[in-house]
Amino acid sequence: MTVYIGTAGFSYKDWKGNFYPADIRPRMMLEEYARHFPVVEINSTFYAIPQPQRMDGMARRTPVRFQFTVKANREMTHEISEGEGVFDRFREALRPLIDHGKLGCVLAQFPWGFKNTKENRHHLELLSERLEGIDTVVEFRNAGWEEDETFTLLSRLGLGYCCVDEPRMKDLLSPRVEVTSRLGYIRFHGRNYETWWGKDRESWERYNYLYSEGELAGWMPKVEDVAEGSDRTYVIFNNHYKGQAPTNARMFERMLRGALGDRLYNTGWEAPGSGRLFE
Repeated sequence: MTVYIGTAGFSYKDWKGNFYPADIRPRMMLEEYARHFPVVEINSTFYAIPQPQRMDGMARRTPVRFQFTVKANREMTHEISEGEGVFDRFREALRPLIDHGKLGCVLAQFPWGFKNTKENRHHLELLSERLEGIDTVVEFRNAGWEEDETFTLLSRLGLGYCCVDEPRMKDLLSPRVEVTSRLGYIRFHGRNYETWWGKDRESWERYNYLYSEGELAGWMPKVEDVAEGSDRTYVIFNNHYKGQAPTNARMFERMLRGALGDRLYNTGWEAPGSGRLFE
């Protein structure tokens, strides 16, 4: 079992000067990021499916054992249709990561409006079929999914369950941990109660949150439980505003090191010749 800690996205201008050097060029952000973390969650695929050449270039610019988790396109989770075209294009985009051995999994994040209905349970079956052979994790936002029948369904379909830390609000999921496949996945969204909902809010306001060590300490035994029940566990910080995600990711990595030891993937940079080489 191995635990990988990283962030949701890496290409943020407001990370300059607090995580990245102030004068870094955008082209160099991925290489610099990979010096500190062994996994990154790619979110841009939600908005548009990239050409395979772009994914190939990202794979080649990262260390050999670096991992990418990739968010499913919105046509697969938010603008749902019965067509298979989007799945075919998405799988084609993932091919270079698979060929390089760097695809950790696909994250299918569903909106709050995706409720626990017969129709939507059927869509989970379609998702499993159309992503067959690709490790896939499902994140729900609606608390109506938080029941034993859901975890049984995910296990039957071979889909992982994404555990979340988010505001403790009515109709949102609790910080419950479950393992329904060989993968564990945990996302930290922050606890901004005041800015989570609201049409006039900017998206960054929802995730403008810095966890304290005390808040993260409560997750240590939960991460250990998930790691014990899975082959690989991804811990992803999505509180990305002004570099708070990498700050908390490094903080949590230090906290977990003593508890997990070698089970926590070494996020420290290793020079060429040390076993963590670039391709």
